[in-house]
Amino acid sequence: MRTSRLSLIAVVVVALAVSGCMRTSAYVTTGPAPLDEPYRLDAGDKLRVVVFGQDGLTNTYTVGAGGSITMPLIGSVPARGLTPAELAAAITGRLKKGYLREPYVAAEVESYRPFFILGEVAAPGQYPYVPRLTVESAVAIAGGFTPRAERGGIRLTRVGEAGAAQAIVPPGTLLRPGDTIVVAERWF
Repeated sequence: MRTSRLSLIAVVVVALAVSGCMRTSAYVTTGPAPLDEPYRLDAGDKLRVVVFGQDGLTNTYTVGAGGSITMPLIGSVPARGLTPAELAAAITGRLKKGYLREPYVAAEVESYRPFFILGEVAAPGQYPYVPRLTVESAVAIAGGFTPRAERGGIRLTRVGEAGAAQAIVPPGTLLRPGDTIVVAERWF
C-alpha cells in the first residue's frame, strides 16, 4: 500500500514537472509590424503602373496568384515580396533592354488585397483593407461582436515569408492585407 502511494506521488510530481516545461500557448506570438516597414506586394494587390510618355503601357495591373503582373512588351514581371518602388525599378530594367531608351516608371498600390474575419462577429467575410486598420476596427466593420463572442480570444493569422504565424492579439493590433481574424466563441 505504501509503495503504491509513493509511486502515485512520484507520477504526479513527474507529471507536474513535465507540464511546467510545456508552452502555455499553442500560437506563435507575433507583434504588430513596425510603422516604417515598407509594404510588400502579394497576390490580390492592384497596382497603378505609370510609364511616363507611354500611354499603352500605363495601366492598372493585378498581382496574380503566381505573384507577378503581366505587361505589354515585357510580359510577366515578378512582384511578390517587392515594394512598389522595387517593382518600378524591375520594370524600368526590363524596358531598357531593347524597348525604351530612358523609361521612367512609377508604381503605387491602387487597392490592397482584402483581410478576412471569421467566427463570432455579426457579418463574417472578406473586407477591403485600408491602411492603419486595427483588429478592433475590423470587428466594427464586420458588424461587431455577437453575444457569444470571446472578446479576449481574438486569433490573428498572418502569412509571411517564413510561413503562417498565429497569435492571440489585443484589439489595438495593426492589421496587414491578407490577414485572417478569428473571434472565438465563449462557453458561458
